[in-house]
Amino acid sequence: MLDNAVNWVEKGDKDFSDFRLTDVRRFHGPCRLYGITFYISNTAHPTMSLFGTTAGFGTGGTSVFGSATTDTHNPMKDVEVTSPPDDSISCLAFSPPTLPGNFLIGGSWANDVRCWEVQDNGQTVPKAQQMHTGPVLDVCWSDDGSKVFTASCDKTAKMWDLNSNQAMQIAQHEGPIKSIHWIKAPNYSCIMTGSWDKTLKFWDTRSPNPMMSLQMPERSYCADVVYPMAVVATAERGLIVYQLENQPSEFRRIDSPLKHQHRCVAIFKDKQNKPTGFALGSIEGRVAIHYINPPNPAKDNFTFKCHRSNGTNTATPQDIYAVNAIAFHPVHGTLATVGSDGRFSFWDKDARTKLKTSELLDQPITACCFNNNGNIFAYSSSYDWSKGHEYYNPQKKNYIFLRNAAEELKPRNKKW
Repeated sequence: MLDNAVNWVEKGDKDFSDFRLTDVRRFHGPCRLYGITFYISNTAHPTMSLFGTTAGFGTGGTSVFGSATTDTHNPMKDVEVTSPPDDSISCLAFSPPTLPGNFLIGGSWANDVRCWEVQDNGQTVPKAQQMHTGPVLDVCWSDDGSKVFTASCDKTAKMWDLNSNQAMQIAQHEGPIKSIHWIKAPNYSCIMTGSWDKTLKFWDTRSPNPMMSLQMPERSYCADVVYPMAVVATAERGLIVYQLENQPSEFRRIDSPLKHQHRCVAIFKDKQNKPTGFALGSIEGRVAIHYINPPNPAKDNFTFKCHRSNGTNTATPQDIYAVNAIAFHPVHGTLATVGSDGRFSFWDKDARTKLKTSELLDQPITACCFNNNGNIFAYSSSYDWSKGHEYYNPQKKNYIFLRNAAEELKPRNKKW
């Protein structure tokens, strides 16, 4: 177990509420997509006390889903979201604090975007869905919670007005759009889209033409925005930081602290709630913690291994898995990582220690997010094709799970 600073950090690792949603949909049984049959569950779950700070939900005890001894799809006994997508889940996003209650958006390779209401008792209610003509790769919310923005392999981005349940195209690229983020600045608001066409574009949602288009050296693989900072990780291990004040512009290009392909990135804040650095995950079971302007770069920036099997030497080879997503807790500043190994882990980057690792799910975990107050941790279980088509099983369902995160993400005492 990598549960202390010595094991966790590679020292000197240079490689290192009238919310009106219409078109309520329920989904049952098999459906066909690209000639392959996918299955979906629509299981009702019992009412329970859930997302308060003292709820003991998902931390052991009797499973509300029956016997947990053979339940490999949900070993953590977490709440299953009703009517999950028909194909692999690519992205998850909770509603902002401006919206009463909790609403979860999920995008998938079945070309759809779905919205659920997450009730305080743990029940999830499917509210509506919208479609693209290609897989949905990313989603985000507007700051007021009235709109959802979606990015797709069909080379378009859409704006979904939740009050009218209407979606309209607001962006176009020459390649699939991998990332989408809402930017709320004092003097402008816009959508930022990063594409495999090697451009980063900014849209005001009212014009078919972008406000600005910035050329990148390579394809956008992942991005994050916390105003006034944006970071984009590209193919060929490119890493670019942008400043967003007045108007977006390139701030700095950074030599990657990781040796392998970038997979996910998440910005973290300092004690004053200002963005100060980012966590970058790669396909090689490793995360880099990188500060933009650290007092002591050699000491403050570091990498750590994660999402690997227990083998550590040639006698018992170690399996290494991709880090599929990273999310920072909005209150504590601790972080969650999820991986192709089928586990999630919680970390304290300041104490440089691991807080928790989940039991092994029978599928990779593809996406994760926290709700706005940090009480709910959502994560999705579905095949990520990391082992090729030979390991694809159309009989396996896709799941989104909800876990009480109020206690498990609290930071530890700082290390000496």
